[in-house]
Amino acid sequence: MMKRLFIRPLFYLSFMLIGLTLSSSFRPNYPQGSDPEIDALIAQMTIEEKVGQMTQLNLDVVCVGEIYKLQEPHRLDPEKLRNALLNWHVGSILNCGGHAYPREQWLQLIGGIQQVAEKETRLKIPVLYGIDAIHGANYVSNSTLFPQQLAQAATFNPEMTRRAAEITAYETRAAGIPWNFSPVLDCARNPLWSRFFETYGEDALMCSRFGEAAIVGYQGAKSNLPIDQTHVAACMKHFLGYGGMRTGKDRTPAYISDIQLREIYLPSFKKAIESGALTLMINSGEINGIPVHANKLILTNLLRDELGFEGLAVTDWEDIIKLQLNHRVAANLKEATYLAVEAGIDMCMVPNDFNFSKYLIELVKEGRIPESRLNVSVERILTIKKKLGILRKSNLPKVKDYPFFNSAQNQILAKNIAAESITLLENRNQTLPLDPMKRILVTGPAANSMTLLNGAWTRTWQGVDSTFDDRSKNTILEAMRLFAPGNVTYAAGCSVDSFINLQAVLEQSKSCDVIVACMGENPSTEKPGDINDLELSATQQQFVKELIKTGKPVVLVLVENRPRIVRDLVEGCAAVVMAFQPGDYGADALADILVGKINPSGRLPFTYPKFNHSLIWYDHKYTETFDAKYGNNAFQPQWPFGYGLSYSQVSYSDLKLSTNTLHPGEKLTVSLQVTNASDREVKEPVLLFTRDQYASVTPAVRQLKDFTKITLAPKSSQTISFTLDESQLSFIGRDLKPITEEGDFDVIIGTLQATFKYATK
Repeated sequence: MMKRLFIRPLFYLSFMLIGLTLSSSFRPNYPQGSDPEIDALIAQMTIEEKVGQMTQLNLDVVCVGEIYKLQEPHRLDPEKLRNALLNWHVGSILNCGGHAYPREQWLQLIGGIQQVAEKETRLKIPVLYGIDAIHGANYVSNSTLFPQQLAQAATFNPEMTRRAAEITAYETRAAGIPWNFSPVLDCARNPLWSRFFETYGEDALMCSRFGEAAIVGYQGAKSNLPIDQTHVAACMKHFLGYGGMRTGKDRTPAYISDIQLREIYLPSFKKAIESGALTLMINSGEINGIPVHANKLILTNLLRDELGFEGLAVTDWEDIIKLQLNHRVAANLKEATYLAVEAGIDMCMVPNDFNFSKYLIELVKEGRIPESRLNVSVERILTIKKKLGILRKSNLPKVKDYPFFNSAQNQILAKNIAAESITLLENRNQTLPLDPMKRILVTGPAANSMTLLNGAWTRTWQGVDSTFDDRSKNTILEAMRLFAPGNVTYAAGCSVDSFINLQAVLEQSKSCDVIVACMGENPSTEKPGDINDLELSATQQQFVKELIKTGKPVVLVLVENRPRIVRDLVEGCAAVVMAFQPGDYGADALADILVGKINPSGRLPFTYPKFNHSLIWYDHKYTETFDAKYGNNAFQPQWPFGYGLSYSQVSYSDLKLSTNTLHPGEKLTVSLQVTNASDREVKEPVLLFTRDQYASVTPAVRQLKDFTKITLAPKSSQTISFTLDESQLSFIGRDLKPITEEGDFDVIIGTLQATFKYATK
């Protein structure tokens, strides 16, 4: 055993040698295709046509006007379009030209593109169009907008995510778009990150379960090929380790051990591949000094050889360019192109010029990249087109073909997801639910804003342009006025970062019974969303403190895309509610919860920090938190992972294990009784954790192994059970392979705990 301490894992060594690999003349043995139709197409293609299929352009490049400054209304420029498709043979286009379009405009734009591709190009292959439909078809006007991914995870109900993804696919395909750059499968381990809200939280199992649900919703059943006109190709992103950056700043370096890479960041992608995900987007950052876009060990050895992924791998926005300009591993764009293609990319999201195509053609003609390498990527691209039913004909829909677009049923689901996601964190003296007959003052920057409710990726990239808000949907203020007509008053009080009419709010507070203070942050994502600390803005903190001084009960509602520190406010507030970014129908769901029509059932899918510089995950190691000699306890979250309250008195009891000893090939059943002692129906997430008491690699204090969500009628009990096997007890060993070691394991559900032994004999 002692020898194992000094063994360098092969994966680690390979990382150290990657520079040699990428700079060498090594040529992999590229596999041959297996589809005669696709092989025949590839055989007809010139080098230029193959490179064109690997090129993805921004819609702006083929529209009237300048890039990022298109003429309104946006329309295709025939000359630019023909240059892209006929001269450069471009095979894919993405994006929305800056803002959402009605379906009719989408179909006109994409129809114009496909008409040139199908009638004027030599091989008549349609263009593969992609979009970021992140929480609904957010770039299609009047579509159904769901809560953001992080909020969906708070439901602890993956079935709701599957249904939301199914509707998103339907409404995206209704606009003629067959490829969705979603879901985000990154495990978010730094809450500073601007894309934290786009993830399913900090836990690998959560990311895996919800990611799988999303992929099935987007694509349909794994066997559902070709994909029908109501589904889209999913894109798992961002492979790999994007959520583990050290600083929390977007697209910045991550330093991830090989064990952690495999134990935390890889499982969600492995599950997605097993679920049939057709495409993948690559991490824009770097891991241990190697940009992922230039990392052959990740993009080929791990992704292709080990995980067996056969689909299309697309770069993120400008990320080959960034190999030169940002990462500085290539002296020029031509060398950056060489590194990325050799590493394993299939398609380059260029997105605004033809330099990738130019340099890749040169590299092939110079013999530095063999034409057979192009064949591999082109085969993957054409295979995706065939699986989508657009290899020979784009088959654009008509508006009338989608009668359930933004239907009442879709809207109800969006509201129900929001209702199950909203998480009650504090409720002193049973302040909630509110009596709608009481006088309620609604205030704060999120009180009367649709942009804060929806977040980024809402009609525009950053989601901050209220011009595109759906005015028919309710803000929190409007929803509260519906449920408490005549008893709700309003004053903004402050914006996100400045006071507006503080004195007016304080004056109004004198005649109210309770204050609903709606705080949060402006929508943002990616680099524009970088922040320097997690503190809720000083303005908002001071504002809430002034409200507390009035002596009136303050209900603090947090409308956030990541957890903002509220340590100095919590004790003074009568109740705290985490609303996340609940979407177009989130205000209605929130009002239902605040007045008691709905019993809250959300739970935190992350550890809510109490301090700026104490960011510790729930599945931390023992040494990270406690030193018995000095009495230090570093793990002091504001609220822990999985935490949330309801209006019911729910208790757990009678924890039982089917055996005290688990052997290889056997299963262990864990059962318990869950009781609702209240007069309200309740939806209760039940989370099962295990703890390996001792292991050859330091164990976590606990890890989530299973969860379910049940509905309990008033005054009722239910016995539920989970099943564990040896694979769920495994960890990544020193040889970077899963291992389950003999020893004692704890099962933890709520405050209940039981112990069993795993034995090989």
